[in-house]
Amino acid sequence: MAADKDAPCVMVTGAAGVLAQATITRLARSHKVVAVDFRRAVEIGEDITSYRVDFLKRGMEDIFRNHDIQGVIHLGRIGTDIMGRFFRYNANVIGTQKLFDLCVKYGVRNVVVLSSFFVYGANAYNPALLDEDTPLKASEITRNLIDSVELENLANIYLYKHPELNMTILRPCNIAGPGVRNNIGQLLSRKFAPVLWGFNPVMQFIHLEDMADAVVLAYEKNIPGVFNVAPEDWVAFREVLKRCGIHGVPMISIPTAVPMFLSRALGWKAFPSHLVKYFKYPVIMDGSRFAKAFGFKPRRSLEEIFTHYREFKKGL
Repeated sequence: MAADKDAPCVMVTGAAGVLAQATITRLARSHKVVAVDFRRAVEIGEDITSYRVDFLKRGMEDIFRNHDIQGVIHLGRIGTDIMGRFFRYNANVIGTQKLFDLCVKYGVRNVVVLSSFFVYGANAYNPALLDEDTPLKASEITRNLIDSVELENLANIYLYKHPELNMTILRPCNIAGPGVRNNIGQLLSRKFAPVLWGFNPVMQFIHLEDMADAVVLAYEKNIPGVFNVAPEDWVAFREVLKRCGIHGVPMISIPTAVPMFLSRALGWKAFPSHLVKYFKYPVIMDGSRFAKAFGFKPRRSLEEIFTHYREFKKGL
């Protein structure tokens, strides 16, 4: 069902991604949606206006001029497995700054920004539960995560410098499920995966559909601030592999440079060298602030996520 012609207009970036498409499907019932992606103009539906545009080019401002955009959902963060870190920095940080400046210039009053649990960093001294006030240490681990931390820092600056944007920053745990092509989605889709000797970190997962619900809820309730999005349950990595029908392949873990070198040398996109520490140490978030503020509770279980990956491999 298409939205009324007088419905409010919302821009969704990263429209080529499955999370953005699930979000757009939900929003299109009550909003006019403008879909934006730097990769391609996405054909989602005849009622959805779609653009392929570089945030740093003039065409981005033309979209704001041609549409009465009242809200922006920024899901267009480029993942750590795409292009080089300099390209990602320009897109994720400089491009996002341009987007925020346009939001200020054109009077946008509702902005949701997708971040990641990666910003906390993975190390042996992480507390059992990381809340939103925990320092962000990912850039100390690897230069490949600098853009993720800088995007968050930038969003926080605009959150406080421009309160009129009513900015909500979401830090989700591992997003998984049908069509998800992030690092963990690629890893769980394989029949074999590396397992570091001596390590078995616990992990959190949220189903793609639940994350789309969370994004829309954050947009509609419009409560400014920073929020972890994570369930109350978690599971050890080796158990994840078992339940997803994956055979764990032992890999030497000491010294740290060895698994990083092997990952880089073998070109494992699902197990990139700069994320090796996330397969050694837990990064478990406290999602209670978001749950309480927005009345959110995931509807899909861990077993539903793992079943999808077990069934997916039967066709390989």
